Amino acid sequence: MSIDLVSAIEPALIDRWFPTEQQRHYVEQLRGRSGLTRRRAECFVKLWAYLMIKQQGKVPDALITELVPLEGEIPCTHREAAELFYSGTERGSDRAAGMMIDQLVQVGLVEKAFDGNTISLTIRLLPELVAPTAPESVVLLPPDFFNPRTDAVPVATFLAQEYTWINSSITALAHKMTRILRQWAQQYSTGMRVLRRSDNLQPVGIYIFFPTAMQSEENFFRFPSLSLHLSTITVTDPMEMAKPGDPDCTAIFVRSWSIVPPHMQQAALSQFLRDSQQTLIQMREDFPNLCDIYALNIHPRAELLAQALGFQKTIQDPQSYLCWMYMALDRFLELDIEAAIGHLNFGHDNSLMQLSKLL
Repeated sequence: MSIDLVSAIEPALIDRWFPTEQQRHYVEQLRGRSGLTRRRAECFVKLWAYLMIKQQGKVPDALITELVPLEGEIPCTHREAAELFYSGTERGSDRAAGMMIDQLVQVGLVEKAFDGNTISLTIRLLPELVAPTAPESVVLLPPDFFNPRTDAVPVATFLAQEYTWINSSITALAHKMTRILRQWAQQYSTGMRVLRRSDNLQPVGIYIFFPTAMQSEENFFRFPSLSLHLSTITVTDPMEMAKPGDPDCTAIFVRSWSIVPPHMQQAALSQFLRDSQQTLIQMREDFPNLCDIYALNIHPRAELLAQALGFQKTIQDPQSYLCWMYMALDRFLELDIEAAIGHLNFGHDNSLMQLSKLL
């Protein structure tokens, strides 16, 4: 069957050949790319699958379970794209579909060519979305100390990508985070740990336990938005760090607890949480009166993990969904981690689909 004859496959029926569960998997893998909204990611995934069918030149023999690299340019009209993107919803115009394709071109996912008559599209190769052709060696992810010389930039980069919904300037955020991470490490590095790949030594996760000075503890009882710092443009940190040995320091502020989505698997999550317990035990040697842990649900999906661990909401922000979440240190140290997170919803690839971040 030629590509022209494949037009008999109605674009609006793409969900019949490419299950929505699989589509959501690929959309989640794209999360965090600069300039890519969830809606754009959904359209891109549908477009890739549709062009794959056209290039194969025949109706799929079975449901599509995997997107594969495509070769060369494939014709696709704006009308086809409109039926593909807006099926199941109030129909969008051909012009709207053309604008969506242009947006996908701008974010580097698609290349477009026009010869005066026909629009042809190329799906750019995205290594992170393409299954490897040969089995990869097992990569271990051991927890390790945060090294401000080698870890600050990569950590700031993946944290900044998570915060494009707050501040669209990834460059500005990453630069600020790099500087602040190094400042915190210079002040007190014990509470800063990373999850490090064993093959290339790159950090793919981080947590930051911030010992809070007594004069800043009142912030935990004020509106949460007043305590944001890493993800905002504010110059002055509303929270002051306590110095080791301070007998008045009773609270830990979880300024970050994050694992890069591809590595957010149950084994890595459990390991990093157990390491968190050991780090807090060590921090009690420097701050003997520690007894409270506070965190912010900076991302709505953060609440699932926090609540699974036993955190409780305290102060709700009147202008946003943000709220302070609290847990007694002793209760956290007593947790059976595997039992606490065993009910969390992991996807078919064992990636945690619900969250990974507190800040």
